[in-house]
Amino acid sequence: MTENMRSLRNFFLYKCLFALTFWNCVSLSVENELFTSVSNEDGSDKKIKSLPLLYTNSHQSKANFDWVVLQNTTESLSLSEITNDNVKNLVALLSNFRQGSRLQNLTLTNVSVDWNALIETFQTVWHSPIEYFNVNGVTQLSNIKSYDFDYSGTSMKAVTMKKVLITDLYFSQNDLYKIFADMNIAALTIAESEMIHMLCPSSDSPFRYLNFLKNDLTDLLFQKCDKLIHLETLILPKNKFESLSKVSFMTSRMKSLKYLDISSNLLSHDGADVQCQWAESLTELDLSSNQLTDAVFECLPVNIRKLHLQNNHITSVPKGMAELKSLKELNLASNRLADLPGCSGFTSLEFLNVEMNLILTPSADFFQSCPRVRELQAGHNPFKCSCELQDFIRLERQSGGKLFGWPAAYVCEYPEDLQGTQLKDFHLTELACNTVLLLVTALLLTLVLVAVVAFLCIYLDVPWYVRMTWQWTQTKRRAWHSHPEERESVLQFHAFISYSERDSLWVKNELIPNLEKGEGCVQLCQHERNFIPGKSIVENIINCIEKSYKSIFVLSPNFVQSEWCHYELYFAHHKLFSENSNSLILILLEPIPPYIIPARYHKLKALMAKRTYLEWPKERSKRPLFWANLRAAIRINLLMADGKRCGETD
Repeated sequence: MTENMRSLRNFFLYKCLFALTFWNCVSLSVENELFTSVSNEDGSDKKIKSLPLLYTNSHQSKANFDWVVLQNTTESLSLSEITNDNVKNLVALLSNFRQGSRLQNLTLTNVSVDWNALIETFQTVWHSPIEYFNVNGVTQLSNIKSYDFDYSGTSMKAVTMKKVLITDLYFSQNDLYKIFADMNIAALTIAESEMIHMLCPSSDSPFRYLNFLKNDLTDLLFQKCDKLIHLETLILPKNKFESLSKVSFMTSRMKSLKYLDISSNLLSHDGADVQCQWAESLTELDLSSNQLTDAVFECLPVNIRKLHLQNNHITSVPKGMAELKSLKELNLASNRLADLPGCSGFTSLEFLNVEMNLILTPSADFFQSCPRVRELQAGHNPFKCSCELQDFIRLERQSGGKLFGWPAAYVCEYPEDLQGTQLKDFHLTELACNTVLLLVTALLLTLVLVAVVAFLCIYLDVPWYVRMTWQWTQTKRRAWHSHPEERESVLQFHAFISYSERDSLWVKNELIPNLEKGEGCVQLCQHERNFIPGKSIVENIINCIEKSYKSIFVLSPNFVQSEWCHYELYFAHHKLFSENSNSLILILLEPIPPYIIPARYHKLKALMAKRTYLEWPKERSKRPLFWANLRAAIRINLLMADGKRCGETD
């Protein structure tokens, strides 16, 4: 590059530096230079290059002038690609920032230097006006040695280091960690650096904030360390902590600790007589994404206000746990809870998250046991839409909007036919869900049914008919087995006469003489002369009806009062339907008022209402017609015992 070109380049850069509030200059590309960005007064960042080239022997005065301009106008500076080749230029650059400069934030990215250069850079920054020092991507290439770091006279408030790689495998851990442990600043972050340990400060430390995210720290960290008396926030996610009780003892001497994040570790607690001792000042604890079970509730800070236990292996909250009177927020999402936890141990609880658990039917008395809860997050559970869930749905309507995510996050998972249905659209009747009401209703219906059946049975005399049917069946069966030759029934009588004993005079003096001694050969079956001795009355009745062409019933008020007449009417009526024959003849001897007919005589009522009957005339002049009609109704040629038909002669 010619001298004229170099002078032109530097002149252009000077103009850019004088106009930092505009930052419209273009980037220049030169070998062996630092890539730099600075922030102007309005907070915007613009990149320029070749700042180290300004600091040369031929441009010493201008360089000093330009640094004065830079430090008077810049609050943040970012440098990248720091190596052993240009680190001395970086140190020289930082040395130009004196007290009174506006530069407060320095960021170094992709730093690859040896131990001495790194310590020299840190020492230079420590005695500059810089308050916030960020190093992202550090590779240390040479042996780590002990160094007596000078922490005095610093403006530093916070140091952040990310992705630190130590290539030296053989060095004293104390030489490395002591540099950071004894820093007299408020905040220290060492993240994503595979750090396996950190020393306890050698004296009371001003640390208020420590962040060791994503390292390889274990339960040995800060054990019996009483120098972190001002520490308020400790961030330890994604490390290798295993014992919850050891973590608790680690915090026991941190008198000012308020917030601890130890999520995404390997923490467990067996609860087998293992004591825990937490910092009394601890108010917020993040134990999410570990391997904790129900026993974790035996090892918790007594003054905790916010507790994060999501994504563990918790199945329930033990009822005998120590009371956490100050707890206001509890996160139990993504565990294995089968029901909503009660608040017997959390009397001040205001916010509860139990999303993504295994809750099928949440308890409906939750808000009664947890009266101070203002928000419940219970969505995204596999709800079983059944009667038990109705109370929980009803609870939502009464809660006044305390269910977070309602209704979108509350969906039926079971049964399959309701899968995907929002709980607000699921409804069952009160009768279907109230067991007591259902039992009472079923019992009442059963009693009513029994009462109706009993009434009908009594009113219609059903037991009597059942008994008669049974007797009919048994009689037919005995006849079938005792007299197989009689299976094909032969008619022996023109008619069987059924009458009340009180009407026997009319039957013997009028009916029988007029039919048997009148015109034609009429054979009548009368119980007094045709019932076979030794057989039961019912069997005789059935046999006579079976062997008679017709059955004549002499109806009168006396007939309806006779039990045997009722039997005979029933069996004759049974034959009427079983053989589909027109075998009944009704003779109304005397008028029968309907009110004196018993309820069980409903067949008699039906017969009198539907069938034509012969009425015994009081006038003698009409009686010949009566007998003629009656003979016509029963006229049939019967086969007699001698093989002749009735009326035949030799």
